[in-house]
Amino acid sequence: MMCSPPSSSSDEDLSVGSLLWHLLREVVETVIPAIVIAIFITLFLAQATQVYGQSMEPNLYAGQRLIVEKISYHLHPPQRGDIVVLRLPEQGRSFLIKRVVGLAGETIEVHDQHVFIDGYPLTECYLDQPLRGSIPPRHIPKGHVFVLGDNRGFSNDSRSFGPVPVSNVIGRAWIRYWPPNRVGLVH
Repeated sequence: MMCSPPSSSSDEDLSVGSLLWHLLREVVETVIPAIVIAIFITLFLAQATQVYGQSMEPNLYAGQRLIVEKISYHLHPPQRGDIVVLRLPEQGRSFLIKRVVGLAGETIEVHDQHVFIDGYPLTECYLDQPLRGSIPPRHIPKGHVFVLGDNRGFSNDSRSFGPVPVSNVIGRAWIRYWPPNRVGLVH
């Protein structure tokens, strides 16, 4: 009868060491590239965000989750009607979600329940309530946009903080993905 020699602790150390080396190699080859790709996507292509508050009702509601695409505004400036996510340094670290209504070089004013661009009323079919209040004529400087919430009675927007530098626009709200019954493109 043959017996196998007792295993030495150096053999066990070698197998534990090789297992640890294999796990470390897996992390370096798989997990780190995945993290780098996720960071790249979040910084340059798209990111997820959540709607807080009621300023964009009836089109976006608190708790909805959105994908914000960040590419298009590197190719062209924001367009009128776009729903954008922006950050204002004076508002802290939180994001705001608003609709672009005025573009650089235009004069915007609000009276008689309408927004006027260069003296002409703006058609806003996405609103479900009359606009209250007024804004005297205001020129939108180069490199800026004028943003308003769709729920004009409950929105902190350019009426209070003025035109927004395009450099503060994070991206365009693109897709609603939560809740499941509201999945779709953002308009």
